[in-house]
Amino acid sequence: MSLVAITRSPGPELARCELTHLERQAIDVGRALVQHRAYQDSLRRAGIEVVELASDPGLPDGAFVEDTAVVLDELAVITSPAPPSRREEWPAIAATLSPFRRLVRCPLDASLEGGDVLRVGRVLYVGQGGRTGTAGLTALDALVRPLGYTVIPVRLVGCLHLKSACCALDDETLLVNRALLEAGAFSGLRLVDVPTEEPWGANVLVLPGVTLVSAACPRTAELVCALGQPAGALDVSELHKAEAGLTCMSLVFDREGKPVGKPASR
Repeated sequence: MSLVAITRSPGPELARCELTHLERQAIDVGRALVQHRAYQDSLRRAGIEVVELASDPGLPDGAFVEDTAVVLDELAVITSPAPPSRREEWPAIAATLSPFRRLVRCPLDASLEGGDVLRVGRVLYVGQGGRTGTAGLTALDALVRPLGYTVIPVRLVGCLHLKSACCALDDETLLVNRALLEAGAFSGLRLVDVPTEEPWGANVLVLPGVTLVSAACPRTAELVCALGQPAGALDVSELHKAEAGLTCMSLVFDREGKPVGKPASR
């Protein structure tokens, strides 16, 4: 497996980012950039090729590239982020993804953000109640069901994206905050609850050899280690002020992908 990660550096425009569940705070953009570079370095240390897009002053949320696409083995779905301010993020992402995947475009009127799509094997769990609506879920289902994927909705309560509340540690285990979603959608999976004092701890980034955990969630890091996965703490405190998590700052995928019809893994 040869992994690639698309990233985009934050710039001064980060202070104008969209916020849904957080009060606006002053963001030290210089410190945010240092933290983002450390994030990229962590990807590189895991053996991942990092493709960095230039910061764009017209894209306040441009650093949060995960929301712009859902990259599967067979294709990449270019999404339709809900806020109008994010609608111009996709052209650079599409141009960067086009050498690696066949591209398909989600309809503009069907709100869909990649942070709401959690892949576990051939199942795509799709958050509902945050930034992705019913039309976005339906559009995604129409694009991926012919490839053998199953799409399952997950109702969210009080969080921006599905991955704000859960992430897959492997194809059988989810790290989850059940207070933020309806956990019944995950029938058949092992659910591991994050500590109650770290409600945002479930947003972790699983890389080869290490699982990145926010430095703000030390007990979650201990939990991940207890489950047999090495955990690495990463300080992204300034980016958290922009309602960001660890997953949202990269699009990580296998360079080669797989032909249609062959089973896929995370």
